Amino acid sequence: MKIRENAPAWTPTATFADNSNMSAFMRWLEQREGLNFADYAALWEWSVEQPAAFWAAIFDWGKVQSPTPYRTELERRDMPGAVWFPGATVNYAAHVFSHVRPDRCAIRHEAEDGTLTEVDWTTLEQKTAAMAESLRKLGVEQGDRVVAYLPNTPDTIIAFLATVSIGAIWSLCAPDMGAATVLERFRQIEPKAILTVSGYTFNGRAYDRSAEVSQLLAGLPTLEAWISMDSADGVAHGRLARHDWADMTATQDAPFEPTMVPFDHPLWVVYSSGTTGSPKAIVHGHGGVVLEQLKLLGLHCDVGPDDVFSWYTSTGWIMWNCQVAGLLTGATIALAEGSPSFPDAGRLWRFIERADVTLFGAGAAWYTLCMKNGIVPREQADLSKLRMLGSTGSPLPPEAYQWVYEQARSDIWIAPIAGGTDLAGVFLAGAPTLPVRIGEMQCRALGAGVYAYDAQGKPIYDEVGELVCTTPMPSMPLFFWGDEDGSRLHGSYFDTYPGVWRQGDWVKVTSEGGAIIYGRSDATINRHGIRMGTADIYRVVDEMEGVDDSLVVDLEYLGKPSCMILFLKMAEGSSLTLGMKEAIIAALKSKVSPHHIPNRIEVAPDIPYTLTGKKLEVPIKRRLLGQEMAEVATPDAMSNPDCLSWYDSFAEDFHAQAG
Repeated sequence: MKIRENAPAWTPTATFADNSNMSAFMRWLEQREGLNFADYAALWEWSVEQPAAFWAAIFDWGKVQSPTPYRTELERRDMPGAVWFPGATVNYAAHVFSHVRPDRCAIRHEAEDGTLTEVDWTTLEQKTAAMAESLRKLGVEQGDRVVAYLPNTPDTIIAFLATVSIGAIWSLCAPDMGAATVLERFRQIEPKAILTVSGYTFNGRAYDRSAEVSQLLAGLPTLEAWISMDSADGVAHGRLARHDWADMTATQDAPFEPTMVPFDHPLWVVYSSGTTGSPKAIVHGHGGVVLEQLKLLGLHCDVGPDDVFSWYTSTGWIMWNCQVAGLLTGATIALAEGSPSFPDAGRLWRFIERADVTLFGAGAAWYTLCMKNGIVPREQADLSKLRMLGSTGSPLPPEAYQWVYEQARSDIWIAPIAGGTDLAGVFLAGAPTLPVRIGEMQCRALGAGVYAYDAQGKPIYDEVGELVCTTPMPSMPLFFWGDEDGSRLHGSYFDTYPGVWRQGDWVKVTSEGGAIIYGRSDATINRHGIRMGTADIYRVVDEMEGVDDSLVVDLEYLGKPSCMILFLKMAEGSSLTLGMKEAIIAALKSKVSPHHIPNRIEVAPDIPYTLTGKKLEVPIKRRLLGQEMAEVATPDAMSNPDCLSWYDSFAEDFHAQAG
């Protein structure tokens, strides 16, 4: 059955909606505060009109522990510079371990070779307490930075929880990142301690990272302690003694004694992609992250203590942080380490069954990969326990919704989200009480005053505009590390609309309350004064037979006509023929716009992506406009840097032809 775009493709049953955390929260508000909301739209309106009251409700509903009372919910409402819950003292790890149940699994982990292991809540708390005690003995104190070069394993989560439990500040990079890229990030925050592995496995291949670890130890002069999770043979560690992970976590009787810190005490430092310049070192706070993740996971994703929550990710993506935050709700979290396509593209569907996952998410690119590879999820695994599929990273095309309903389950709740690293949370999300419309995110997230702005900075509906947020949120960055006067933070989000957060995405907010992301606003295709998001182009081109992937850029020159170039990665065994070019142009004319036809269609060996699965539209555009490749793209921040040389050569030829 063909599902019509914008038509409800799934509607929650009354039982499904009534049993959800969202409905329970609304009943709680009515019973406790006397607040009665007719529907989600009314709840959202209240949450953005009364942010202090809304976030105080999340604080209480989520049972956030604070041994000291807060003076007020929102002392200053400015953006940037909002001050939340002054006087409260909290700790992320303390909230996690308020959920300890000895008979319940906390973390389920599948290695790439299929080995499935479990860590129960008691063991997780014991190992976290032991590691925290060991860190203290090494001299790590509140406010010190602990950095990690680790894969997606339970031990990485234990290291994180131990670090933040003592008030130290965590920062993590994936071991597939090159040493130069990691040093560019970690040097900014002057860490005292580092945790590493000297190797990892991906796509069936073992990678030795001893040389990279050696460079990290030599290149971070502030380090006083090095903890290795493996034998670290071949690592040159100079002045630093090696501390063994097993020894650091061996103590059986260490008490869990979290350090309660101010609500806005730094929790972690995460980084922007760094593909177009020095990565921003973004600092989020304990309290803000706890509240945002309780809202996102507890309400919008409907995660509860009896669930198994999984979001496929690497440790180089903010979704690792989101995945770990499942523990804040008391849920079991399930980690799938390694490649999503090894030994084949059905791996994660089978993992869902093996790990008893009830709520699962992944990048949009994974769903389209499965679709293109002809995967039929319902034939790969029993998905009867699964009630939600989430997506993020890039827009999920309507065809992927259709594919899920036809090939996975016709009654599944699809709940894409959009937000990101900068926010450590979401602007757009799902809701278990709302229908799913093909190609749309279900709603604007609670507490997020999200609008589409037109060129005059006015809200518009059912039209594409700049995604903005007009209300402060507790998880917005406290500051950028090293940005003493706040100018870089201000310039990143608030220079276009003073006092209003500009995300840098094109969005359409629908009259039904949903939203559609159309790609980055700085990668817009602007033809004859008509703006078009790149996602519109991709959804048409990528479904063409013989096309594996695509990248489109629009080059605008002062006083000259623009030049739109469409790069294609062809499927194996396919080539770009005149007939295919004509078919692509005809499809774009009929399905997108007759104004948005490429001037050139070129075959490329690959489409460049960041480590977090985003296409390098802006860097390639800037290279084609004349900047040097070294100025616009950082190879170590990419998943496939080898293809950059082709684009560099193409740019040279392009400029030579242009004269």
